[in-house]
Amino acid sequence: MGTNTDDFSRLEINLEGCLQNYRYFRSRLKDSTKMLVLVKANAYGHGAVEFASIMEKAGADYLAVAYPVEGTELRKAGIRLPIMVLTSGTDFFNEIVDDALEPGIPNLYTLKALCKVLAERGIKDYPVHIKLDTGMHRLGFMTSELGELSEFLSDCPFVRVKSVYSHLAAAEDPESDDFSLGQIRMFMRNADSLSSALGYRPLYHILNSAGIERFPQYQFDMVRLGIGIYGVSALEGVSLAPVASFKCKILQIKHLSPEDGTIGYGRHGKISPSGTTIATIPVGYADGIDRHLGCGRCSFMLNGKRVPTIGNICMDMCMLDITGVEAAVGDTVTIFGEEPTIGELASILGTIPYEILTSVPRRIERVVL
Repeated sequence: MGTNTDDFSRLEINLEGCLQNYRYFRSRLKDSTKMLVLVKANAYGHGAVEFASIMEKAGADYLAVAYPVEGTELRKAGIRLPIMVLTSGTDFFNEIVDDALEPGIPNLYTLKALCKVLAERGIKDYPVHIKLDTGMHRLGFMTSELGELSEFLSDCPFVRVKSVYSHLAAAEDPESDDFSLGQIRMFMRNADSLSSALGYRPLYHILNSAGIERFPQYQFDMVRLGIGIYGVSALEGVSLAPVASFKCKILQIKHLSPEDGTIGYGRHGKISPSGTTIATIPVGYADGIDRHLGCGRCSFMLNGKRVPTIGNICMDMCMLDITGVEAAVGDTVTIFGEEPTIGELASILGTIPYEILTSVPRRIERVVL
């Protein structure tokens, strides 16, 4: 991540927006409730190292990543907060221990594999997080498996359960509230059962970003803040700060007349009878500009005006119809930010904002402003 605002193309990270969103979610919690912030998938495309540093300074209690390699990256960058690994697998336990990462444990097979490594290294009471499946049916211990889990843990000196957690499948959807509340009730029963067997009470957490907004009464000991910190709210009327703005600069401008033919691959860009002015910009589908945004299906911001795509999106470039807009080579085009928003692009593509953000590759420099 850099600080040069003259970068060819860049993802600008609004520091104050990050902190504003953090304060909003923090305000919905009791002082005693811990805040875990998810920085997996390169911090949802925002840049993991710098975003983790921002959250560490803001007062977050925990970070979470998807895979061990993501946690290792943060440790090498000097991040000292506890880091939970949501998908630890079974092949990287030595690396997890070396980097003081805390694995999520979704099944007995994984737990036994970890304990074997810990026993070989003579390590006891290593912190782990037990995942309960309460209805997401992706990862986690089913209710029927708790007895065997409890029996194993009662005889295992190598780990200590730091937290018990589960994941809400549809916390953002009011029509699924009965299901979500059922998940929470199951979680409470199963977590209490496990705690009783352990003889101590680990941290409990089930709320994601939408859960923090919609079910704060079930915040338990910790919550997990993901997409909310990056500016997406589950509540209508709540305007979180957009954290990321994807910008680039015009490479070339051309004034084309009908006899010039067509524009782009497949000749799908059509020149108007009165002529068309196009601007070429240095981002394409390899930069997260989905091909389905081409041929005028969306428009970006240029000098206060919305300008549509024209022709197919290329791998590293795309063209914009800037007819009638004052512009010059080097002017800035906003792909998403305050306008258009990631929500608008997601709606056009029939997807969710997460996919828009995580599609921006690492070759696009992240700049904290």
